[in-house]
Amino acid sequence: MNITQDVYRPSLALLTDLYQLTMAYGYWKSGESEKESVFNLFFRKNPFHGGFTVSCGLAYIIDLISDYKFEEEDTAYLSTLQGKDGSPLFEPEFLVYLRELKFSCSVSAIPEGTIVFAHEPLVRLMGPILQCQLLETALLNIINFQSLIATKAARITIAAKGDPVLEFGLRRAQGIDGALSASRAAYIGGCASTSNVLAGKLFGIPVAGTHAHSWIMSFENELAAFKSYASAMPHNCVLLVDTYDTIQGIKNAIEIAGMLRSQGKMLQGIRIDSGDLAYFSIQARQMLDQAGFPDVKVVASNDLDEHIIASLKEQDAEIDMWGIGTKMVTAFDQPALGAVYKLSAIKKGEEWDYKIKLSEQSVKINNPGLQQVRRFYDNGRYIADMIFDETHQITEHYRIIDPMDATKRRTIDQNTMQFEDLLQPIFIQGHLVYQSPSIEATKALVKEGLNKFYKGVKRFVNPHTYVVGLHQDLYDKKMELILKLRNGIEEKK
Repeated sequence: MNITQDVYRPSLALLTDLYQLTMAYGYWKSGESEKESVFNLFFRKNPFHGGFTVSCGLAYIIDLISDYKFEEEDTAYLSTLQGKDGSPLFEPEFLVYLRELKFSCSVSAIPEGTIVFAHEPLVRLMGPILQCQLLETALLNIINFQSLIATKAARITIAAKGDPVLEFGLRRAQGIDGALSASRAAYIGGCASTSNVLAGKLFGIPVAGTHAHSWIMSFENELAAFKSYASAMPHNCVLLVDTYDTIQGIKNAIEIAGMLRSQGKMLQGIRIDSGDLAYFSIQARQMLDQAGFPDVKVVASNDLDEHIIASLKEQDAEIDMWGIGTKMVTAFDQPALGAVYKLSAIKKGEEWDYKIKLSEQSVKINNPGLQQVRRFYDNGRYIADMIFDETHQITEHYRIIDPMDATKRRTIDQNTMQFEDLLQPIFIQGHLVYQSPSIEATKALVKEGLNKFYKGVKRFVNPHTYVVGLHQDLYDKKMELILKLRNGIEEKK
C-alpha cells in the first residue's frame, strides 16, 4: 500500500508553508540551490511530562518522498501567486525548474517504533539545500503528530498492564487525516484494535466495536434492544449496559448471555460508558460470575487516559478491556510534540562548515554536524544514548555530556558495552534503499524497546531521566561555534 496515493493524491509537493517556497526561490535565484547541506529533525522535550517518546511516521515520509514532484497543476497554481506590488511571486523559469525537479537527497532516519529522546535526530536529510528546505514542513507535520499519538498510546497501554486497549477516537479526531494517522499511530503504540474501519482497511489494523446508546433508545425497552442485537450479532455481541440504569443493564445482559448460551453462542462482553467505573465494574464482575459467566469481559470507556486507568487499577476495578477515544487521538493534554528541523552543516569544497542557531534559551540552540545516535546496552538493558558526528573518528572511551547541563557527564567504555547506531539509510541520493517493516513488526518493536529500559523511564510522575549526551568532540565543537558567534556579535556592538 502507498499511503499518499491511497488516501490523498500522487504528489503532496504543495503540502508546505509558503516561506519554504520563497526560500527555495531565493536559493534558485542566487545560484545556491545545489549547495550541499545537512538538516536534522528532532524534538526538545518528551511529551506528557514523560520519560520517553515513540518515533512514528516514517512510512508516511517514505511514501511522500517517493512520489515527490511538482505537477503542472501545482505550478499553475503557484503562477497565480502575487507579491505585494501585484507582480508574479515566482518567475516562470523557476516554476519550470520545480516541475523538472528530481529528488536527490540522502535520508537517514530512526525506524518507526523506536523509543527516542529529546535532542536526538529522528530524521536527517543531506543534499541540495533547496530540496532539503522544501521538505521541512511536511516532515514535521508527519513526525510531530504521529509520534505524539504513538507515545500517548504507549503510555495508556502501560497503564492498562496487559489489558487490551481499543482505539475509539474517530468521531473526536482532528479531521479525516487526523483520524487515520492517529489510528495507525495508536496501533503502533500498543492498541489492540481500532473502531476506524477505513484505517482497518488501509493499514491492516484489527477493527472492533459494539452498538451505541441510540440502538437501545430506538426500542421499547433495553431488554428488547439487547435481544434484537444478540439475534443480529450472536457471534460478536458486546452489550452497552448504561443507557438507563447500569445495574439493571447488567441483569439484562446476563439474561441475554443465557439466551446465547442456549444457542451454542457466547456473550463476548458488556461495556460501561459512564458513572463510577470502579464500582460498576466490580458489581458487574460479581454478577456475571455468580450467574455462571466468568468469561464475559467487562469493557470500560468514557474519556479515559493513562492517569484514570492507573487510578482505576489502584481501586481494583474489574475491567478487562479499555476503550479510549478523545484523550488519545487528540493527545488531549499536549496538542503538539514540538519537533523542529534545523540546518546543521553546509559543505564548502570538501569540508563541512558546521552551523548552529543562537538563542537566549539554551534549549533552542541546535546541535551541529552530521549527527548519528549510538545506543549502548548491557545485559539486554539500554543504559545511555550518545549523539555524535559521523565524520569524526571517536575513541574507545566515550565521554558524553548532557546538552542542557554540562555538569552531567558520563564515560562509557566501548569494550564493556554493546551498542547499535539508530539512524539507518532510507534514501541514498534519491534512491529508496529501505524496506519498511510490517505494522505488526513496528508495533512489536515498541513493546520490545520499552521492555529494555529501566522501569522508572516509563513512570508517569517524575519519570527517571534516561541518559542522552553529546560526544565530547561534538559538544566541544558546539561550544566553539557558540563562542565564535557570540564574540562576533560583541565585536560589532
